[in-house]
Parts: sequence; C-alpha cells; structure tokens
Amino acid sequence: MNFRQILVAPSHRDWVELATEIFVTHAQAAIEERGRFLVALAGGSTPRALYERLAESDLDEVVDWRAVTFLLGDERCVPITHPDSNLAMCTEALLGPRQISPSQIFGLSVGGDPRAEEEVAEDALAALLGGVPGEGSPPDTPIDLVLLGLGANGHTASLFPGLSWAWRLEDWVVAEYVEVVGSWRLTLTPLVLSAARQVLFLVEGADKSATVAAVLDGPRDMVVLPAQAFDQATETIWLLDEAAASSRGT
Repeated sequence: MNFRQILVAPSHRDWVELATEIFVTHAQAAIEERGRFLVALAGGSTPRALYERLAESDLDEVVDWRAVTFLLGDERCVPITHPDSNLAMCTEALLGPRQISPSQIFGLSVGGDPRAEEEVAEDALAALLGGVPGEGSPPDTPIDLVLLGLGANGHTASLFPGLSWAWRLEDWVVAEYVEVVGSWRLTLTPLVLSAARQVLFLVEGADKSATVAAVLDGPRDMVVLPAQAFDQATETIWLLDEAAASSRGT
C-alpha cells in the first residue's frame, strides 16, 4: 500500500532532529533485519545540517556505521576536489568525520566523460544491488532510505523538468546536460529511487513553499514537476519546515 506522510517542524533544530530520528530508525532496523543499511544521500545545501548532526559523537554507538553503505542519488560531473561536488560536501560533513571506508561509498562521477560514467555507474549499481539495468525492472535489492531535496522548479536529485530521464524509464542511471544550471549531471532514476523502502524529502524555506504545494496538491505531471515521480513510492515522508509548508491549503 502506498503511503505519504507530511511532517512540519516548528524550527530548524526540530527539523534536523526529526530527520536524524528517521535516519537512525531506518538504519537500526535495516542492520538488525538484513545486516546492512543502504542509504542514498542527497546533495545541495539543505541536507548538510542533517549530515553534520549524524557525525556528532552522541551517535557513535547508536548506529553500526561499518554496516552502512552510502550511495549518491545524483552528482555534478566534476572532480571531487571541485566545490560543486556532492560527494565532496557529503565527505566534509559526514563521511570524513565518521571515517567511512571508501569501500562503503558508491559515488557516481569523478569528472570524466558523463556518458561513459553513466555506464560504469549502472554496472556498479547492478553489482551492489543485483538485477539487470535497462530491462525496466528495479534492482533486486531496494535501497533502504533515499534522501531527496526539492528545487524551486520542481526538480529532485538531478531529475530536471523536460529532460530525457522522464522517457528513459527502463534505465537506472542517466547522464544529462542540464541547460538551466549549465552543467552535466548524473542521476539515479525513479525506477531505482522510488523502489526504496523509504523515501524522505528534506525541504526548508519559503522559496520552496509554492513548489511544495504544487507537487503535493496540484495536478500530476512528472515531466513538469519531477518530484511527483515519487508519488508512487512505497513509503514517502515529506519533512518540511513551517516556511516550506506555508503555501499548502491557500
């Protein structure tokens, strides 16, 4: 049964603590039940506060960090030394402070040829999760928790409005040149991401409020509003602050 839950946090601190609680709860359950926790990290600025919180010492023993595998949901096609790299941000905020082994990290791009990196990433994802990319079926093993952000234009991960990912429904990874941001991106597709055991949207700010309302309450058109591609996820939580939720119902 599909289920969508909307949580509104009264403050940024509450927002971070709720996100942390969701992350920790799913990590503990996955490790206890299956021996490992697969999580897809979001890039951009919004999730950084969560990652920094997860790196704090009071959570050292709460999660068996050696049993966590970190994936990138999307990546800018730049070297990890570039300030736009999602992996660089995640490493600085969480993976580095936690001393996560490189063997536990599934990146997408090192700044090479995007089309070649798309193929390499699909092969690596198949080795990690099982299954055959390109045949229209999701991986054999679902990701336990997918973290996603939301752009003011309705994009999430690097699924931007009007681009080819919306028609390449059988693929697991797509490389696209995104004209609106002037760069190549690699992204996992909804076929992989929406098959997760839990999808968690992390959204803050009044500048996102109209988009939140359009995605949650407006007509469905994932080509225009890519975040609507996750309406069919098994379990989806939208974690909003009051500003991001302010346009709903108006």
